[in-house]
Amino acid sequence: MILSRPTFAAALGALLACLPVTAQQAEKPEIPADLLEDAHVREELAINEFTAPSIAKIFESLEALAPLPFLKFQRETPATTPLDRADLAVELGFLIADGFLVVQAGELGKVEKLAADMTRYGKALGAGERVNRHAASLLESARKQDIAQLKMELRDTQKDVELELVALRDADLAHLISMGGWIRALQVSSSAVQAQFSPERAKHVMREDIADYYSAVVGSLNPRISERPTYLEMRDLFAGLRTEMTVAEGEQVTQSKVAEITKQAAKLAELALRRDEGP
Repeated sequence: MILSRPTFAAALGALLACLPVTAQQAEKPEIPADLLEDAHVREELAINEFTAPSIAKIFESLEALAPLPFLKFQRETPATTPLDRADLAVELGFLIADGFLVVQAGELGKVEKLAADMTRYGKALGAGERVNRHAASLLESARKQDIAQLKMELRDTQKDVELELVALRDADLAHLISMGGWIRALQVSSSAVQAQFSPERAKHVMREDIADYYSAVVGSLNPRISERPTYLEMRDLFAGLRTEMTVAEGEQVTQSKVAEITKQAAKLAELALRRDEGP
């Protein structure tokens, strides 16, 4: 049975009411407005707890930098999925971002491998059925060379995994998926600006509001995640990026500033993909 919107919202409200009071009251940072999906998604996903910035919107904000140098930053997805769910979420965010990079670069022959990897990660997160549907559509859209539909399926993959995480009561993972997507996008886009610099192009990576948002997100995660040395270091890097990305009114962005952002973004990507091996 498909729930109507009011019924869905009521059911979600009842679900959230079952959460511990501390979890419901945890203060979450405000998502940059241009990275939000449409209003009814905000309402249905209980934005303060579960909704995270859209990876699709992140890439929309970088369209002026196209084409991004995807081939320079190709990476092999590990053959095995991580055992830690936080690592799973971050790496899934990288995969979804890679999907947008593949589509923009016109490398549609890589979609089959990407779809298989996304299915594998979705299954490991407990959202395999939802992700599998989108993977099948990705393959069909790639066959038809339907770029718009490919982007839509990638966007909806993130959204549907969020819906599954609502049921699993794990808001942290939704934010980590989004964080992985932004780190990957920043890694590639900052390098693109550095390679072909102009102050106008540089403005597209000067998003101190996003860096500030993810710094706050990392600090609000469950302590078993936020207190890991890797995440403490990432939080410091986000704070450093916020400083580098802040541009005073009338100030010109310099190439050296972009070079520093590129360096920090590369370090963030390295840390984000470093798996927790446990004790």
